[in-house]
Amino acid sequence: MKAVIQRVSSASVTVNGREISRIGRGILTLLGVAKGDSEESLQKLVAKICDLRIFEDAEGKMNLSLKDAGGEHLIVSQFTLLGDCGKGRRPSFAGAEAPDRAKALYEKAIAISAALGVPTKGGTFQAHMDVELTNDGPVTLILEVGP
Repeated sequence: MKAVIQRVSSASVTVNGREISRIGRGILTLLGVAKGDSEESLQKLVAKICDLRIFEDAEGKMNLSLKDAGGEHLIVSQFTLLGDCGKGRRPSFAGAEAPDRAKALYEKAIAISAALGVPTKGGTFQAHMDVELTNDGPVTLILEVGP
């Protein structure tokens, strides 16, 4: 499982010209589910994202987590994070989980984040989405966990 997280001032998702999700200050997570990923690894990943101390405290140091800062979380499914560009000119997505299982884990990620007390929204699974964000910092991190 792979996640690209970005600390944002705001972020939104639009599908077919209609905004479906918007957050203010918080984290935008792009989530890629790999074959064999488990709910246990998903739980660890989402908890890690919500607990990462990447928000500034009163002294300007990155000491606060998403929960501490009272931020919001927008999780967007992005299977292309699992694209293997090692051969040829076209990425291989053979390592990505099948859509039905990936969707279930994606929806579970949203539920886990919300259960941790973070206001959480999502995109639309398998839709063509326009994701707009204002990266705060910029702060961008890549997290990976195995099955």
